Amino acid sequence: MNEFLQTIADFAAGTGIWVYLFIFVGKLMEVTIGTFRLVLINRGLRTIGAVMAMIEIILWLVVASAVLSGFREDWIKGLIYAFSFALGNYLGSLLDERLALGLCSMQVIVTDLDRGDLVCEKLRSCGFAVSTFEIHGRDSEHLMLMMNMKRKRSDEAIDIIEEIAPDAVITLNDVKMQRRGYLTNAARHAYRSIGK
Repeated sequence: MNEFLQTIADFAAGTGIWVYLFIFVGKLMEVTIGTFRLVLINRGLRTIGAVMAMIEIILWLVVASAVLSGFREDWIKGLIYAFSFALGNYLGSLLDERLALGLCSMQVIVTDLDRGDLVCEKLRSCGFAVSTFEIHGRDSEHLMLMMNMKRKRSDEAIDIIEEIAPDAVITLNDVKMQRRGYLTNAARHAYRSIGK
């Protein structure tokens, strides 16, 4: 192990495109993993987050030592390190958005009660659990729909709602934990158009 670390240290002490690329890719991976790790932990996935933390810190040790080795003589290392740190934050949040792990809660206000009933019926036919409340707006009665779902299904639900009630007010929040209740498997429910 010592020989491996010494080889990396010797390589990183140099300058040139390969050292810069090593710093860029290493820091990019480290920060992307770190950003995604925080998201997982905030969603209650602590075990996966802990494993990712170990990978993150190993990468940090290797890459940081590469930058600190000869940084005063080669300031480009620091510049690449800073740029890949910023890009890693962006990619980590993008990864979270793409994977859409965890649960979310959606609240929908439909201003027309009849359209609200249609939205509710369509959502239920597609496997969403929907609770409804009649609420009082400034000028009229509205229908409020409340749902908890897997984050992967939120876009599907929004498409259904906007197809029937394009003026509906939609609020989406992350859910850290849900005990009991009704969640479905997205693979069992195909999106069907309102005309079918």
